[in-house]
Amino acid sequence: MITEQNISNRITNFLNEIGIDVIKADIAEDTFLPGLQLKGQAILVDDAKLKYPGDLLHEAGHIAVTQKALRPLIGTKAIGDDWPSQSDEIVAILWSYAALQHLELDPKIVFHPEGYKNASPWFIEQFTNGVYMGLPLLEWMGICETNEFPKMKRWLR
Repeated sequence: MITEQNISNRITNFLNEIGIDVIKADIAEDTFLPGLQLKGQAILVDDAKLKYPGDLLHEAGHIAVTQKALRPLIGTKAIGDDWPSQSDEIVAILWSYAALQHLELDPKIVFHPEGYKNASPWFIEQFTNGVYMGLPLLEWMGICETNEFPKMKRWLR
């Protein structure tokens, strides 16, 4: 039986393997996604507050598609108010789809009913039908090849 804890552990192990640290922490303040906070090239996770383990992949996507030189600024005021940009958001969503395919997870784990402003079913439909908005940008970043997606050449920009 696959439990949320098993899914969370699979995702955490994968992220640690690709160079995105997942660190257990008590997060006192409210965060955009419950129980998650980005800090540099790491995701702080408060297991007591985490609602959806798939949110780890979405947040990891933001780290993964950010330029290496800018990653240390994630979670600070120095990254700027315009981070992540709309294009960063699109490619982070697509990156998380590639990651869930790599992990052989159901798309509903990332694209759950309470996420993506009620557009989760639409994202699942688009991606499962091979409509990958943002793919040219992922390829431009050097992360994948269009004709091989969702297979990735590398996981970090």
